[in-house]
Amino acid sequence: MVLEPQAQSIPRMIAVELQQGTVSLAARPVPSRAEGHALIRMRHAGICSTDLQLQRGYYNFSGTPGHEFVGEVVACGDEKWLGRLVAGEINLACNDCDWCRRGLRRHCPNRTVLGIVKHPGAFAEFLTLPECNLHALPDGVPAEMCIFIEPLAAACEILDQVAIPAGATVGVLGDGKLGLLVAQVLRLSGLQVHLFGRHVDKMRLLEPLGIGVERANGALPRMAYDYVVDATGSASGLEAAIAMTRPRGTLILKSTVHGAVTIDTAAVIVHEITLVGSRCGRFEAALQFLLAGRLILAPLIHDRFPLRQAPAAFARAAEKGVLKVLLENE
Repeated sequence: MVLEPQAQSIPRMIAVELQQGTVSLAARPVPSRAEGHALIRMRHAGICSTDLQLQRGYYNFSGTPGHEFVGEVVACGDEKWLGRLVAGEINLACNDCDWCRRGLRRHCPNRTVLGIVKHPGAFAEFLTLPECNLHALPDGVPAEMCIFIEPLAAACEILDQVAIPAGATVGVLGDGKLGLLVAQVLRLSGLQVHLFGRHVDKMRLLEPLGIGVERANGALPRMAYDYVVDATGSASGLEAAIAMTRPRGTLILKSTVHGAVTIDTAAVIVHEITLVGSRCGRFEAALQFLLAGRLILAPLIHDRFPLRQAPAAFARAAEKGVLKVLLENE
């Protein structure tokens, strides 16, 4: 039997709190571990664009955010996990509804979501997740690089949803954290990728992979691609992505935007464009890309902060042009 940490040794922990747009630190009880769950000590956690959207009011969020993490299992039911370094899928499904029985746990209507919907997130010293959500880190890959497993899985989801012909050319709009990962996944899957963004220095990091880059300074190609990925996280970016898509083409929506988005649907209807919403993906696919060792990841980490400096870390992550910022609990 695996015992929980003794209450007198770790009575409370430090956790990040988001309340009405303000990032602060709070002392919270170490979370109790429900049956079938693991208690995990966070090692590294990444601030992503969704976390910044939550700070701006997305989902009317309040509480502890964070869903990109690597941690060590310190208590569990199945002893095979004890002491292992893991990443974790973020959707906590009920495992009892029609969607779960169909293998669509990520769409369970009863789910909670780590650091987003009704389950405290990874920006804390400790977190809990179901053991069925855990994935052991691959040997030979630095732990902090495994922070990218969750967003890589989201990038891989495109290939599960859309049958893009081998060798086809795809336009990717957006040079933020997710856009750079999407471009790499598509290129390493045998597609030709044209990446458009506002920061040429960031996009050129990917040129060794044969990804074409172009500054998006207002004059974007129109009706140029059968497949377009919008990873801008903005309403204007979505409008531009629609204009880039050819008639009867497919536009994959890959980033969330806080608030309502108004678009002119005439182009979508007249040109019979297929819109595909794309969210979380399979960790197995992301792990394969990590193990292959061809991804360009280290330059995407722009800064690191101790967990106790979370307010400064969020401010840094929100700076224009900044990519991944890590919170660390070493």
